[in-house]
Amino acid sequence: MSSDAKKRDFLDPDVVARLHGMPLVARKAMQGSISGRHASPHRGSSVEFAEYRKYVPGDDLRRLDWRTYGRSDRFFVKEFEADTNLRLVFVLDTSGSMAFGSGEYSKLDYAKQFAATLGYLAIEQGDAVGLACVTNRVVSHLPARRNPAHLSTLFDSLEAAQAEGETQLVSVLHELAETVRQHALIVVLSDLFTSPESLRDSFEHLRFRKHDVAAFHLLDPEEIDFPIERPTRFVDMENEETIFAEPSDIAGPYRQAMQEYLEEMKRVTLETEVDYRVVSLTEPYEQVLTSFLVGRMNARGTR
Repeated sequence: MSSDAKKRDFLDPDVVARLHGMPLVARKAMQGSISGRHASPHRGSSVEFAEYRKYVPGDDLRRLDWRTYGRSDRFFVKEFEADTNLRLVFVLDTSGSMAFGSGEYSKLDYAKQFAATLGYLAIEQGDAVGLACVTNRVVSHLPARRNPAHLSTLFDSLEAAQAEGETQLVSVLHELAETVRQHALIVVLSDLFTSPESLRDSFEHLRFRKHDVAAFHLLDPEEIDFPIERPTRFVDMENEETIFAEPSDIAGPYRQAMQEYLEEMKRVTLETEVDYRVVSLTEPYEQVLTSFLVGRMNARGTR
């Protein structure tokens, strides 16, 4: 792991080190700006030289440039436009509900840890990483870049992200579907507090634009299990509306509605080819990332 002068609370070097050997693999052809390890929709249409880069274990030995080795005694790999890099764009929900967390972390804290670690791994393997912080609009947008110095900018953006305001994820995803160049990997980190059917069109829009979409549905265990037993005043964290309720009256219907909601979300994401994962904040993000990376390797295979 390269040194970063500024320590970040959301980046654990030990987690990065343990995940370092696991590549991020796209499920679909990517359309990057330089050569890389991902399949391009233009494979074979171009063999234009892009640049040299240092050899790292796992690179195809057939791409070693032996003339450069003869001159420098160091291994370099020739990269071509025919094989491309990946543009990873995080869509980070920063609406007010993301501030909730009954344990050590809020949903936004968890999302920052996840994005920082996966972003670091992606840039390390030569991919470009961008970030869109969203509520009912795109609050901030960091275009995808691949150079190591971009990591500091990415981390600054994550650090500045605050949970506030209302969410309109559907309209925001439609906007990003048009503004992010085609063939990117879009990773949505959100509590997805909207109806699954309303998300269907935006997921279809992203798929139409040839994006590979992954959605991490972040939920606090209290939102899933509803363990509250005493009369409680519930506050909407996005518009501050309140409601006083007796848990014994609503616990059963709430759990039933939550189960139906998650089943419907699973169905919609399956039909729209979204890589969908429900994540409880009690689950270590390292474990979630490992499952995500391994699942993609198994589905597509490493290069």
